Amino acid sequence: MKIALLGYGKMGKEIEAIAIQRGHQIVLKVTDENASTITDQDLLQADVAIEFSTPHTVIENIKRCVKLKLPVVVGTTGWYDEFNEIERLCLENKSALFHATNFSLGVNLFFKVNSYLAELMNKYSHYEVEMEEIHHIHKLDKPSGTAISLANQIIDKIDRKNNWSISNKETDTVFIKDVREGEVPGTHIVKYFSPIDDIEIMHKAHNRKGFAMGAVIAAEFLKNKHGVYSMKDLI
Repeated sequence: MKIALLGYGKMGKEIEAIAIQRGHQIVLKVTDENASTITDQDLLQADVAIEFSTPHTVIENIKRCVKLKLPVVVGTTGWYDEFNEIERLCLENKSALFHATNFSLGVNLFFKVNSYLAELMNKYSHYEVEMEEIHHIHKLDKPSGTAISLANQIIDKIDRKNNWSISNKETDTVFIKDVREGEVPGTHIVKYFSPIDDIEIMHKAHNRKGFAMGAVIAAEFLKNKHGVYSMKDLI
């Protein structure tokens, strides 16, 4: 399979290594330096694109791939406010899009645990819930897309929670503490606490390989498909 990498930072390099290990070919690497020179024909060398750029460029990259009918796997977060428009555009163009706030298999299992725990805790109003997410200093979006997904699962299952925030701790709000330090790949903690005891679940990534592997597997899954897909479809 021929792959175009839209974004060639640390994640892009991890994806490249795993893709080559799995027998694929990287035919295009789009960076800040060459992005303005990339033509549609350059992109169409590829069977699929994998997008790990920045929140500032992701929308333009997705739309361009969709209009070219080039299947695209999107790992960049910070664009989900535009999801409905992107989904409509993808379906209208009979293109293919695979999106995830996190491509790690472990994180997606963690999502399942989080949702189930929130469903159980709905009955126990004496427990409060807060979250913490820790990422490297280069991550631009705050909170992370993974943290937002976790918070939305809690809001969906716990009747007394209606929204999330990184700035206030009102009773109807899931507070997310966002930390940026060093080169941390990603840590997410969900904590329920009461005057009696605490219950805490955590996912801690040791490196970026899990995210990169998931993105490459998603690209393999997406080839020759039409429509909008997520990790739920892959798992």
